[in-house]
Amino acid sequence: MNEYRIDDLARASGVSVRNVRVYQDRGLLPPPRKVGRTGWYNDDHLARLELIGRMLDRGYTFVTISELLTAARYGLEVKDVLENDDPGVLRNPDWPGARLSMDDLREKFGDEATEANIARGVELDVIAPLGEDFTVTNPKFLKTAEVLHGSGMSLADILEQNAAVRRDLADVAARFVSVVADRYLAKDGEELELDEETVTEVVNLVNRIKPLAHDTVSILFAEAMESEIAKALHKAAAQLGATPSEDSQAS
Repeated sequence: MNEYRIDDLARASGVSVRNVRVYQDRGLLPPPRKVGRTGWYNDDHLARLELIGRMLDRGYTFVTISELLTAARYGLEVKDVLENDDPGVLRNPDWPGARLSMDDLREKFGDEATEANIARGVELDVIAPLGEDFTVTNPKFLKTAEVLHGSGMSLADILEQNAAVRRDLADVAARFVSVVADRYLAKDGEELELDEETVTEVVNLVNRIKPLAHDTVSILFAEAMESEIAKALHKAAAQLGATPSEDSQAS
């Protein structure tokens, strides 16, 4: 993938440097990869600028472009944006930044939308207080919690499972980071010596590892899920085939 300084990106896209910065400030263009004081853009930024240009030519406003790009990112449809009666504010709970009232939470989780569970959700960064309402900071988990709660699982248990998974993932992240840290960082008690070239190499390596680590974990998790589902189905089949006395002994 090609990389560009902001001047190079502006020339390649036909957009002025000023407008590149404006689009970035408005949240339409993702920030560049930083190496020291230099920001590096890539072909994805170039494609995004071309898309923004086409949308502006068709008369879309910055607000509408932002909402449509957000909808596309989270797999939503254009109608989800057009049916929003409050332009500029994301109210679909599947979107980050959506605003939920206490009544909304009670509608989703019933009597389990207690102060204790809500406080735990805030602690786990699922929702965040906003005056008397809340904003959604983790829409995918909120949706998962709603589905699990609808199947009969308690909200408190769902939140605790979230906390446990976070702890497990922190260990996974530490393993990936240690691949870089063990190679470049000094051991305890030793003096750290890094020149500018090595620092740049470390930053580049970390930026390359992040998406690869994400994809690797996603693949391994999908494989693990299939394995665990198979085990659960096998256990259910065995229990269905067991006689009452065998079943009681197994339990």
